Amino acid sequence: MQELLVEKDVFERVDIYLARRLDISRNKVQKLIKERKILINEREIDSSYKVSYGDTIKVNTSLDFSVNVIAEDIPLDIIYEDEYLMIINKKSGMVTHPAPGHYNHTLVNALMFHLGISESSNIRIGIVHRLDKDTSGLMVVAKNDDVLEILSNMIKNREINRHYLAIVEGNDLPSTATIDAPIGRDPRNREKMCVTDINSKNAITHIKVLERFKNKSLIECILESGRTHQIRVHMAYIKHPVVNDPIYNNSNATDFGQMLHSRSIQFVHPITKENIYFEQEPPKEFLDYLSILNEKN
Repeated sequence: MQELLVEKDVFERVDIYLARRLDISRNKVQKLIKERKILINEREIDSSYKVSYGDTIKVNTSLDFSVNVIAEDIPLDIIYEDEYLMIINKKSGMVTHPAPGHYNHTLVNALMFHLGISESSNIRIGIVHRLDKDTSGLMVVAKNDDVLEILSNMIKNREINRHYLAIVEGNDLPSTATIDAPIGRDPRNREKMCVTDINSKNAITHIKVLERFKNKSLIECILESGRTHQIRVHMAYIKHPVVNDPIYNNSNATDFGQMLHSRSIQFVHPITKENIYFEQEPPKEFLDYLSILNEKN
């Protein structure tokens, strides 16, 4: 339970105020209010309540979704598997893990079937690092909790190297560059991320131009951190957004989604200590778009 004191006379809707103060989405604040997990001056309120100077706000930020995730027989493109972990080639369009309003047809549902788990309340089974719904490519999955903890720490300590391919707008990028800009929630749209100094985390992306076209570029991206939407946000920040990105690119996007692919992954196996390296070419839609760009050059 968190307790906040309103120290200024802001006279602002409580959902907007708490989204900013707690760095969570406005949608989550509204769900917390509906579940009666937010009290102001010891009273229940609705989302339209206007906070003012001297209000005492008590917040329980845990949401009870009361949902069990069910195994589903969804085909997986498994690149590598042993008794400890798997490396999956995720399709563009597949959601990584269940979330409110989307508890089926995700990678977690497919993993549960593959691992023989029929039902669970754990909506992040085995997921070491997520890929956005419309980002394709390689990701590592743990097969037990101990390995999950080790791999998660390896991600934090930059011991798992991930290289991405992206097609971005414009062809005037420097040959190599490093984008060092903190990322946090966009105060104007809590469903988006942006480069900001407010409630943000450090984020570093290294880029290298692989090929230039008439008005696009094929680049390689290497992450030093793993923030939500990091590559997409950083490329939009430097005015070279990812092609077909429906959120961070103003141009019209098709159903395929952003041209962003997790091409390779390399790390030392946490149990066997062998060097693990795999590389996967982008999906057909990505390669077809590259062919079109080459034809126009």
